[in-house]
Amino acid sequence: MTRIAVVILNYNGEALLRRFLPSVIQHSAAADIFVVDNGSSDNSVQQVTQGFPTVKVIALQENFGFCGGYNRGLQHIQADYYVLLNSDVQVTPGWLEPLRELLDSHEHIASVQPKIKSHGRRDFFEYAGAAGGFIDSFGYPFCRGRVFDHVEQDNGQYDDERPVFWTSGACMMIRAKSFHAHGGFDEDVFAHMEEIDLCWKLHRAGESAYYTSRSTVYHVGAGTLGYQHPRKTYLNFRNNLFLIFKHFDTAELWYKFPARLVLDWVAAVSFLLRGTPSNCLSVLRAHLAFFAHLGGLHRKRNAIRTQYPSYPRTHVRRGLIIYDYYFRRRKRVAIQ
Repeated sequence: MTRIAVVILNYNGEALLRRFLPSVIQHSAAADIFVVDNGSSDNSVQQVTQGFPTVKVIALQENFGFCGGYNRGLQHIQADYYVLLNSDVQVTPGWLEPLRELLDSHEHIASVQPKIKSHGRRDFFEYAGAAGGFIDSFGYPFCRGRVFDHVEQDNGQYDDERPVFWTSGACMMIRAKSFHAHGGFDEDVFAHMEEIDLCWKLHRAGESAYYTSRSTVYHVGAGTLGYQHPRKTYLNFRNNLFLIFKHFDTAELWYKFPARLVLDWVAAVSFLLRGTPSNCLSVLRAHLAFFAHLGGLHRKRNAIRTQYPSYPRTHVRRGLIIYDYYFRRRKRVAIQ
C-alpha cells in the first residue's frame, strides 16, 4: 500500500491531462498517480496509457459526477493519504511534503489544502479554495483571499498555517480512513460544495481541516462550467440548501433556513436585474430540487445528528457575510 495517492478525476479532459500531468509526474515522486476516468468519450484513457505509462488508470463506465466518480475510484486505491487534484492544476516543486508533514505530525488533522493561486493571473488567488475555506453563521461559504466574486492579489497576507472550516476539492490531501469513515462524498450533491459537506462531517467527529502556505499550486478554474454558468448557479444554490439542512442544529434551522430562502430570492431578482434570467431560473430550479429531495435529506440529517449531535463553531464566522460584502463594502474578511 502506498502512503500517498494523487488522484485526478477526469471527464473528457484529454487536453488538460496532456497539459498538466507532466508537472504532477515531475513533482510527485513520493506518490503514486492515478487518473479516474468518468466515462469519457474522448481519447483521455488512451492519452494517459500511451503518453504517461507510470500513471495508473481507473476507467469508469459512465459519468458519475465529481462525487460519484471519486467515491468509486477511491474504492480501488489503497493508500494512507489521498490527494484529490483537479485536472487543470499545475503543481510546483515540493508541493506534497508540507501537506504530508501536517497529517503525519497531527493525528487530529484529517484534511489539508495548499495555497491555490490563479494559473492565468499568477499573483492572484484562485476562486476555488484560495487560502482556505470558511462559512458564516448562515452557511454561506467563502475563502480567505476570495469573497463572492472578489479575488485578492497575493501579497503574502495569508502566508501562514492554520485551521480552516473546509479545504478545496480542487486540491486537498485527506486521510483515506477519514474519507471512507464518513462515506466519502454525498452523491446527491453530484458536484460543487461536496468538500464543504465532507469537512463539516470531519468537524462533527472532532477532526480538523487545515491550510498551509508552504505548498502552492496554480488552478485554471471553471474548466467544466464557467463561474456564471446557469448550471453552476443551480448546483451552488441547491447544494448550499442541502448542506445547511443536513448540518444546522434544530434551533438555528428554524429561523436561519427561512431567512436563507428569502435571501436566495433576493439573489434571483438580482440576476434578473443584471440581465441573466437563466441564472434567476436556476435559483427557482434549485429550490424545487431541494424540496424534491426533502425525504432523503431528513434521513441523512437524522443519521448525522444521531452519530454526531452537533458541531463546533470555532471556524464559523459570526454574522452574515452578504451584509458585510454588499452593504459595508468589505472585500476582505477578518477571520479569528
